[in-house]
Amino acid sequence: MESCGYALPGSGEHDPRMDISAKYDTLKSMIKTVAIIGASNDRSKYGNKAVRAFRQQGFIVYPVHPKDLRVENIPAYRSILDVPGRPTKISVYVPPSVVLKLLPDIASKGCEEFWLNPGSESPEVMVEAERLGLNVIQACSIVAIGQDPHQMD
Repeated sequence: MESCGYALPGSGEHDPRMDISAKYDTLKSMIKTVAIIGASNDRSKYGNKAVRAFRQQGFIVYPVHPKDLRVENIPAYRSILDVPGRPTKISVYVPPSVVLKLLPDIASKGCEEFWLNPGSESPEVMVEAERLGLNVIQACSIVAIGQDPHQMD
């Protein structure tokens, strides 16, 4: 017996809402998002190159900058905590002393991959990030997505 096109609980009939939920989960897993901490409007800086590179690779990019309202004409967020949802990746382009201060908020926001780009890593950052349960990757996130930062002017 059905009501409004849905199977009644316990009736043993198929509930099409389950199909929608599964499709939503599949679609959500296909959307690639990245928060760039240290995003910049200075096109010579890696924080700017990362914004452009990730956009070119089809990511939804969330620039994080404490003062700039926009980066590469994308709305910027003052804090990682202001970024909507949980990004797939968080990639940082700030010095280790700044990363250490931001780690509690980064861990609170969560992500699948936490990228420490060259110049943002330190032994203290690694220990604290791992203690907080972050999946730390020490490498250039721009290169990892198939872009050459030296070719980006």
